[in-house]
Amino acid sequence: MGRGGRCFWDLLQYIFSHITTYRIETMIHIPKVNDSTYYLGVNDRVKARFENLWPIPNGVAYNSYLIVDEKTVLMDTVDVCYADVFLHRLDKALDGRKLDYLVVNHMEPDHSGSIALLKNKYPDVVIVGNKRTMPMLKGFQHIDSSILEVDESTELNIGSRSLRFVMAPMVHWPEVMFTYDPLTKTLFSADAFGSFGTLDGGVLDEEVDREGFLDEVYRYYSNIVGKYGAQVQRALKKAAEIDIEMICSTHGPVWSKHAHEILDIYDRISKYEAAPGATILYGSMYGNTEQMAELLARSLSAHGVKKVRLHHMGVSHSSYALADVFRYKGVIIGSPTYNMELWPPIADMVTKISDRGVPNRVLGFFGSGAWNGAVEKKFGGVAERLGWPIAADPVIMQCGMSDEVEAQLWEMGKRLAEAILAE
Repeated sequence: MGRGGRCFWDLLQYIFSHITTYRIETMIHIPKVNDSTYYLGVNDRVKARFENLWPIPNGVAYNSYLIVDEKTVLMDTVDVCYADVFLHRLDKALDGRKLDYLVVNHMEPDHSGSIALLKNKYPDVVIVGNKRTMPMLKGFQHIDSSILEVDESTELNIGSRSLRFVMAPMVHWPEVMFTYDPLTKTLFSADAFGSFGTLDGGVLDEEVDREGFLDEVYRYYSNIVGKYGAQVQRALKKAAEIDIEMICSTHGPVWSKHAHEILDIYDRISKYEAAPGATILYGSMYGNTEQMAELLARSLSAHGVKKVRLHHMGVSHSSYALADVFRYKGVIIGSPTYNMELWPPIADMVTKISDRGVPNRVLGFFGSGAWNGAVEKKFGGVAERLGWPIAADPVIMQCGMSDEVEAQLWEMGKRLAEAILAE
C-alpha cells in the first residue's frame, strides 16, 4: 500500500474508532527516556524517500515525547499517517490525565501533521510556539485559538520545573525552536541532531547500533540541514550555555550516553570541517571514465589516503554523495563530455554542492571525450562556482586509456593526497 493509501486508511480507522467508541485494548509498553518523560514516536518503514527526495532504505522515525509533572506537556506530534498509533500511545501514557500543553518545536508536516486530530481529541490543550510558529499553525492546521506564544525569556512552569525555550531559526525552518527541561537536563531539539533510520527495538543511543546511526547523521545533516551551517553554529552557541545530558530529536535515537559526541559532530560539520579522505564523484557512459576513477582511487590510497569513496552519479544517489562531500576533505569530479557539456548527473551534483555552500575542499578534476576537449573548459567554471582552488592539474583522456593517461592520473592522485593530508 502506498503512502497516500495508508494515510487514508489510518484516518478512516481513527474516525471510525471515535464514531463507534471502539478502542484497541492491546497493552503497549510505552518506553521512557527518563523518569518523567515518555517516548511516543512511531516508525515509518513504508516511505521510500524523505521529502520525496532522499532515499530512506532503513525508514525513518518520527519522534514525540510526553513530560509528566503536575502538568503534562507533549513535545511535537507525528506524521498524520501514523496518527492512530500515536494518539493511542499518548492516551496510554496519560493514563487518564488531561493533556495540558503541546509544544510545537517545528512545524514541518512530518511533525505537525497530527496536531488537528490531537486538538480534536484534547480540545483544552494549549499549543505553545513562537511568533513564527503561529502563522504556520493557522496555515497548515487552521488553528488560531488556545495558543501560548513564547520567546527566550519565557519560562513555562509545569510543577517541579519550568521549561525554557531556545530559538533556533533556519535549523532548518524559520520557526524552529528547542525546548529545555532543566530538571532532567534534556534538550528537545526539533530536527537538529536527527538521523534517518527507524528505531528497531531501542530508543536510547546505548540501546541501538550507534555507529550505523552516526553514518545517517551525516547523511541527514548534509541532505536536510547542510545549507544552514551558520545558523546551526548560532544555535550551538546558545546550547553551550545550557547543561545538557540528553538530546531528544524528532528523528533518530535519543542521545543520552553520547549526547556530547553528537554535539561535537554537529559543531564540526556545521563548520564544514572534514576528515582526511576523498570523495570521487564521476560519471561514465561506457566505462572509460570509470577506469580513470578507479586508477585515481588506487593512487590516492597508495599515497596515504585510506578513506576513499567512489560515487558513479548515474547509479549512486546524490543523498549519499553529499554526505561524503561533507565528511571528507578531498572532492574529485570526473565527467565524460556530453553535448559539449558536463555529463548531466555530474552537473546536477555540482549544483547540489554549490547550493549548500560547502567551503574549503581539496578539488580535482578528470574527464574524457572522443574528439574534443570541451569538458575541460567547464572545470574552471565549476571551481569558481564552488569557490575551491584546483589542487592538481586536471587529466583529460581522449577516447580510451593509455600509458600516458595512467601516469598522469597516478601523479594527480599523489598531488591530491599531499593536499588532503596536509595540516
